[in-house]
Order: sequence, then C-alpha cells, then structure tokens
Amino acid sequence: MVEAQHSYSTLKLVDSVDEQRALEELVEDTKPPLPPECRGLHYLMSTPFRYGAPYPKGSRFRRAGMTAGVFYGSETPQIAVADMTFYRLLFFVESPDTPWPRNPAQYTAFSAAYATGRAIDLTSAAYNHDRARFMHVIDYRHCQAFADSARKAQIEILRYTSVRDPAGGVNLALLSCRAFAKSEPTAQQTWHIHLNAAGAHAVCEAPSLRITFDRACFVADPRIAQMRWERGGIQRWQEPWP
Repeated sequence: MVEAQHSYSTLKLVDSVDEQRALEELVEDTKPPLPPECRGLHYLMSTPFRYGAPYPKGSRFRRAGMTAGVFYGSETPQIAVADMTFYRLLFFVESPDTPWPRNPAQYTAFSAAYATGRAIDLTSAAYNHDRARFMHVIDYRHCQAFADSARKAQIEILRYTSVRDPAGGVNLALLSCRAFAKSEPTAQQTWHIHLNAAGAHAVCEAPSLRITFDRACFVADPRIAQMRWERGGIQRWQEPWP
C-alpha cells in the first residue's frame, strides 16, 4: 500500500503525459541501482530493494543503515490498511500540535504475485515459544536478527502475524525480488483514510469496504496510547468524495 501521489506527483511539473513520462525516465536514471534480480520489475515492487542510501530507521525485518531491502505486504487489503493507518497515526503522535487534515489521504493498494520454495511461516506452532518477541510492538531486534539469519540461509519470504491488524491478519516480508512471480502488479484498489478525534476511517469504493479504527484500536503500542486526539482541524467524519 502506497500513497496515491506516486502516479501523479510529477504531472504538475509538465504540460503533458508524454513530458511526464520523459521526466520520470530522467528521474529514474538518477536513482541508486537495483540488484540484478530486481531489474524488469514494476517500480512499486522493486523500490524497497534499491540501495545507495542508508535506511533511516529500522523496521521489523530490516535494520537501519546500509542494509538489504524488504518488501512488506499483507494477505488482504484490509490488513495492509490497518498497518498503513497505524503509521499514519504515529506521525500525529510525534507531531502533537499538527491539526487533523481537512481531507482524507488517498492510497493505492496493489497486489503482487509471489512464489517460492524458500519461506518460513512464523505463524506456525513451531514458533509459538518465541511469539512474544516476534510480535513485540516496538522492539524489532529479535525479528531483525532472525531476518539476518534467514538471508544467510537464502530464505526469500517470512510469513508473520500483523501486530497492528485488530483481527490478527497475516503479513509477508519478501527478502528478495526473486520471490515475485510476475513483474507487474496484478490488481489495484484506491483507499481514502480520514483522521479525526474519534479515530481513523478507511473507505474503498470498489469493492465497497469501510473500516473504522477507533481510539482504542492501537493502544497496545504505548506511543499511540499517548495520542492527543483533541486537536485542531475538522473533527467530524467527512466523505472522501463530494
């Protein structure tokens, strides 16, 4: 799931879609190189594997710094929405004086086909003894160390439980571009996420899906538990379309 501006952010700089295509090709030439196995993939799929700049903060299966990339995905769009909503709220936790945005933010959820014979399912009973460390809401050190070992064993996919999804859905961490079965996304959906004092509200029109994450939804994470919900901006639910 990505911010929808990926498809039109450069359009405001040019006079036509042909000029936009030329501009984006120039921009592409300035980016760090892709690993050989990622070449030919759609940029939404290959971008997490670009090297050449330090990863600013560690994530669950990737250390900060000059580290190998990880493509994070979910088994359903709703799980991806939960994870994306959590991180959108986290921004406002860290910026308590920022008012709620007046308009919903638009995101693109896209599907990618994958296939591998080299995967580890961390949701299986074999890992029950270590589940608390794999699902820690803040401390990723155990997961990062496990990913390091998995890479050495040439594991390509880690399957794990989302700690953000209220229903406990399943996420995937692709450690290698070789795990992609097709070079292009297989489907896309447009989602809008609206934030206000009552929580976060996610809407997809096709298919029709609506999810509310109330104030209590993510409070297992102590950062969200400190959220100052009452702040400036529009405080009521607002439909994302006129």
